[in-house]
Amino acid sequence: MRYDARGKRGFTGLQKCVAAIKLMEMRESPDFVDDYMKMSERTAQESLYLLARGVVETFGGQYLRKPSLHDIQQLYAAHEESHGFPEAIASQDLWIWHAFFGVAGSNNDVNVLDQSPIFDDLLSGKAPDAPFTVNRNEHKFGYYLTNGIYPQYSTFVKAFRHSRDPRDKYFKRRQEGARKDVERAFGVLKSKWHIVEHAARPYELDTLRYIMYACIIMHNMVVEDKGRNSATYSPTEPRHVQFQPGTSEYLHKVVDIQDQRKHKQLREDFADYIYVGHEDEDE
Repeated sequence: MRYDARGKRGFTGLQKCVAAIKLMEMRESPDFVDDYMKMSERTAQESLYLLARGVVETFGGQYLRKPSLHDIQQLYAAHEESHGFPEAIASQDLWIWHAFFGVAGSNNDVNVLDQSPIFDDLLSGKAPDAPFTVNRNEHKFGYYLTNGIYPQYSTFVKAFRHSRDPRDKYFKRRQEGARKDVERAFGVLKSKWHIVEHAARPYELDTLRYIMYACIIMHNMVVEDKGRNSATYSPTEPRHVQFQPGTSEYLHKVVDIQDQRKHKQLREDFADYIYVGHEDEDE
């Protein structure tokens, strides 16, 4: 709270927070708060930027964290989809774990993986090891449920493009049904913070990033407050051996992730595993 040249007291911090949240919630023009709170457009915009940055810097480590091994075990799988964001990950409890975007129109499903940091921790050895066994075959990494445009990586589980036999059709229904969770997550996000679904070209990239991440963090806060989150926050996570880019360990991880044979084997294992006991269901 400051005083202007006339000695008139300005708005309190609480008033500025209310104005910023109104802009994020209703996606009204900054002129909207002029009638509502007698606040200028410039003050409203500055309040929006400062609140978004403060939320990210204060709460980002907890509410926009990467999943630990315990989180992965609780969640079993993450669901990845391109729905409003070039790349985003959400789980069945509607918790959003990861989002990545750039300048409007610069990223799409084809090139986003070349710029996204999603695999950085895995390649550098910082990500926790999460091996699991399915259909009596062991797999080294966690996996993401994706749509058909993603490459055939060992960490992606895609539906069968041409489903002919009952097993493949059943797996396709289950896989596509599970991927709806991320659409639900972003549907809830957009219903709470309407600023997410409106055009963002007027914003600079850093400002846009803070606003979008702040909306995600507050969305996750609501999920936690309602007791729907499956994972729990632990401020102390074990440290892992880190590999430098270009080392043999790093390159070995790259080869493992991009192994198409392992990608197909993982999908076959899942298809066999979940089809057991459902052979007589209608196609």
